[in-house]
Amino acid sequence: MQDQYPQTQKRKYSIKIFSDGAERDSLLKMNKSQIVSGMTTNPSLMKKAGITDYRTFCKDILKDITAKPISFEVFADDFPTMEKQAREIATWSKNVYVKIPIINSEGKSSVELIRTLTKAGIKLNVTAIYTLKQTIATCQALEGGAPSIVSVFAGRGADMGHDPVPTLTAAAHICMEYGDQIECLWASTREVYNILQAEQCGCKIITVPFDVLAKLEGGFKTLHDLSADTVQTFKRDSEAAGFKL
Repeated sequence: MQDQYPQTQKRKYSIKIFSDGAERDSLLKMNKSQIVSGMTTNPSLMKKAGITDYRTFCKDILKDITAKPISFEVFADDFPTMEKQAREIATWSKNVYVKIPIINSEGKSSVELIRTLTKAGIKLNVTAIYTLKQTIATCQALEGGAPSIVSVFAGRGADMGHDPVPTLTAAAHICMEYGDQIECLWASTREVYNILQAEQCGCKIITVPFDVLAKLEGGFKTLHDLSADTVQTFKRDSEAAGFKL
């Protein structure tokens, strides 16, 4: 029986895909993409993109990104200043979520600040979460508050040898137990397959960097096609190198 291989096609996902980055042109492109439901940034991505004026950059982006949710993170390390920054950021647009790290750089919990802000009606994206203990504490603080996102980091943990799937599966269920306004997000994506994993875990959202999103735009090849592509690459490179035996 002859093998039959379907043509390259785009795969459909039930999970919401958010772009993760801070390059202005890429953000505007993702805003127009049908597969992208929202955007996230963080201070490290903004530094990498060469941004020096935080407020001006964010407000400029919000002139074009007016409907899809976008997360901007506080960068203060003490809680009073964090709160001040969060309250200002929240006024910039109705589609803004304010990112608050679950702990500060000294390891002190942000739970009380999270509770204060969500009760004030500020939409939050609680970030830098790695453990189920942190997930539970976050959900308890967010319960009954404004719409919110719980960002549990998968990729960075996997880089250290930790399997993210059990944690993200449990975290997704925990978030659902605390109400529909709390969405579990798979953060620090490394590859396209993570999107499938996040869906299977029950996550509502996954953040995907621009380079991985580019692979989604191009569709998906069969394993047979990938085999052919790989051998063609070997052939091109060996010819370009002038190898002889």
